[in-house]
Amino acid sequence: MRHGLNESPINQLPWVVWVLALPMIAGELVFGLGQYGLIGGQQGIALRMNAIEWSAFVPEFIERMLAIGAVDFGHLYRIVTYPFVHYSFTHALFVVVFTLALGNMVAANFRPVAVLALFFGSAIGGALVYTGFAMAYEGRVGPLIGGYPAVYGLVGAFTFLLWTRLAAVHANRMRAFTLIGMLLLFQLVFGLLFGNAGYGWIAELAGFACGFGLSFLLVDGGMSRALRQLRQR
Repeated sequence: MRHGLNESPINQLPWVVWVLALPMIAGELVFGLGQYGLIGGQQGIALRMNAIEWSAFVPEFIERMLAIGAVDFGHLYRIVTYPFVHYSFTHALFVVVFTLALGNMVAANFRPVAVLALFFGSAIGGALVYTGFAMAYEGRVGPLIGGYPAVYGLVGAFTFLLWTRLAAVHANRMRAFTLIGMLLLFQLVFGLLFGNAGYGWIAELAGFACGFGLSFLLVDGGMSRALRQLRQR
């Protein structure tokens, strides 16, 4: 009998990954029960829309704060809540799968607090870049909702790990960016086929850049370790 054959791979996921994924899973469970009228009565079907309205990040809120020169904490919380609510079950499913898979790989090389910093730092960075685009764009952009900018931050951290390992063996470091290239291509094709692509990809690409950049500071040993790995031959 092989050792560990009956062990569930789910139990091997680090606790910090579950901290990020469980709120999304719990939310979808509540929304599903509400859609079938099992909770919330007649208003149950509107639970998802109410949650989106409460948690979505709207760039205009930041623009308004800058205009009046004051912080509105009544809306500022949205910059960290928008990754946990999604437009649909399918939207949430992709984000949860990516969070579990990428979070597991990233958590094997980063401390739990660093994983949290990567996730939320990428979400915040993506939202701020999205706000900057909204301020420069003449048209109106939609609100940010869903965990893709934060997940792309985990992609950035995973890319960083591949990048440093390839550098250590003196291989082509550009191969590390294959995953982000495939994801962006998939998203482009998906948007062309089903429409409603919007400008969310700006926040997602910014989230990737934040995750990659923060990894230099958050990896064990910090910048010195990263540079040492890059110099190895």
